[in-house]
Amino acid sequence: MIQQSINSSAAKNQLQAVLFEGIHPSAVEALQQAGYTRIVTYAKALSGSELRDAMAEAHFVGVRSRTQLTSEVLQHATHLVAVGCFCIGTNQVDLREAMRLGIPVFNAPFSNTRSVAELVLAQIIMLMRGIPEKNAILHRGGWVKSAADSYEVRGKTLGIIGYGHIGTQIGVLAEQLGMRVVFSDIEAKLPLGNAQPMSSLEALLNTADVVSLHVPETPETTLMIGAAQLAAMKPGSHLINASRGSVVDIDALTAALESRHLHGAAIDVFPVEPQGNDSAFASPLSRFDNVILTPHIGGSTLEAQVNIGTEVAAKLIRYGSNGSTTSAVNFPEVALPGHAGRSRLLHIHHNVPGVLAQVNELLSAAGINIAAQYLSTNEGVGYVVIDVDSAASQSALDQLCGVSHTIRCRILY
Repeated sequence: MIQQSINSSAAKNQLQAVLFEGIHPSAVEALQQAGYTRIVTYAKALSGSELRDAMAEAHFVGVRSRTQLTSEVLQHATHLVAVGCFCIGTNQVDLREAMRLGIPVFNAPFSNTRSVAELVLAQIIMLMRGIPEKNAILHRGGWVKSAADSYEVRGKTLGIIGYGHIGTQIGVLAEQLGMRVVFSDIEAKLPLGNAQPMSSLEALLNTADVVSLHVPETPETTLMIGAAQLAAMKPGSHLINASRGSVVDIDALTAALESRHLHGAAIDVFPVEPQGNDSAFASPLSRFDNVILTPHIGGSTLEAQVNIGTEVAAKLIRYGSNGSTTSAVNFPEVALPGHAGRSRLLHIHHNVPGVLAQVNELLSAAGINIAAQYLSTNEGVGYVVIDVDSAASQSALDQLCGVSHTIRCRILY
């Protein structure tokens, strides 16, 4: 597939950005300030024909966690240049299909880290003190003033599964409260503070008074906390999941709470979540007074949403106006300087031998001088960026689009 997209400063307002799920206005402001003024926003996620119709003319698409950009949806979006996930996760996008179509996908891996860490820290304290259950009893007119099963967090052990940006920050904050921090990760990680790596997941579960999950959604993490893992946890301990809804077996967790093997849990993500605020929520965990349920709001603070809107919009703008793909999750990364006084050609192709040689031979045969050239590849695609004299740019684009194995090519003036 070959697609030519001409993007000059005069034409930016002809390129459409479609933002779903009530993405923060900071994203709209950033796009407008960069000259991208044709912006359509939706308060909710769309699906099916509604989603395909909404994306029919879109060059940039922004989603959060509920809009599903499947292979079929991406194939119908024939003008699509880039996707922005205004959140941490990218599971809602078929990344391989996007790569195959030459569409980079960007996200915000760090902007809500503090917000998630603060929520988890609050949940640790509330669970250890038994506050959720006492609060529920008071709301029903009861009164249970007791220190039973109520503990300080100082001196207790927090086990963090997934020691990434969020996990490390939670560990640092927990240590400030006097907690001992242990962690488990599939990769070797440098501990922060006094945190200690554990030899295995089971060793962590046997040790921790509170277990907090911070892993991505992958085949390896699906239902990684099931009946066997819950049984391995210390009697009277607590489980927190602010990662992905597929990580915990909810039925097994229900059983562990019913038997009082676990004394509490805090769950922010669920295997099936409502599509909007006007939809009903149902879970077997709803009947437990000692369980904190939150509607996937770990990163939902005003500060985080502003930061996410600004960060992801900036990545879309930089790719749209400059061609840089730094931090794209499915695409070769290229950090590019400005190209004032020259035109920039972007050529995306299947990563097979000989494409770059074809590019250079065609441009040389056409008498087109290359002022600068940048190349990066991954397992599926190659991305070559070429700066040429503006007078030769249209001829150069025509030459590039004739190269075999081309996926798409664009020009930036």
